[in-house]
Amino acid sequence: MSLLYQSAREFGLDLTPVQLEMFDKYYRLLVEWNSKFNLTSISDYTGVQLKHFLDSLTAAPILLEAGTNEKKLVDVGSGAGFPGLPLAIALPDLRVTLLEATGKKVRFLDQTILELGLDDVNAVHGRAEEFAHNPKEREQYDFVVARALAPMPTLVEYTLPLTRSGGVFVAYKALEADQETEGAKRAIEQLGGRLRKIVRVKLADLEDVRHLVVIDKIAPTPDVYPRAGGAPKKKPL
Repeated sequence: MSLLYQSAREFGLDLTPVQLEMFDKYYRLLVEWNSKFNLTSISDYTGVQLKHFLDSLTAAPILLEAGTNEKKLVDVGSGAGFPGLPLAIALPDLRVTLLEATGKKVRFLDQTILELGLDDVNAVHGRAEEFAHNPKEREQYDFVVARALAPMPTLVEYTLPLTRSGGVFVAYKALEADQETEGAKRAIEQLGGRLRKIVRVKLADLEDVRHLVVIDKIAPTPDVYPRAGGAPKKKPL
């Protein structure tokens, strides 16, 4: 994991040998489970270090700026754990929830959490449309993150209801970030958010450019959101 170690320093992270060992074990579990069912199309050692682990860690400066001690983070649509699990490994004072709708992926997350000894991380089998209406979860998270889940107008309806007032939602996006965010402007305002900035991110020597869309939660989300029955996807705000 030397490539990950060197590259993560650009984002203010000095990963310890123990953390690097955890990332290495995470990689081996990912490859093992990926042979049974599809978790990721990227499974080579270098590709996972850069395009999964490092990409997940690009939000770390935003979280560190706000302070991470005992803060709660939820990763919506976590899949194989990105970005939530890498953030949990790199920032161990976070309390992390991985929300995932596919049962087999949740089983992988449970096993990985167990084998890595991540006591402050838990995986939840569920959908954002239902999870966000649970009073114990609604507007309870200091940080909400999501990667490769949905277009911005749909994504903010999944995520902002979980973000507490004063909290932050960070969306991991590719080149289309500006256009998507512009198209979601009305939805962001309606759901109690305000765009703070769009951060351009470069991963080591990779040519492709990524973006982080940073949205502050400035007001409570109206109780009706997120809408049920797939409405956020079928009829975006």
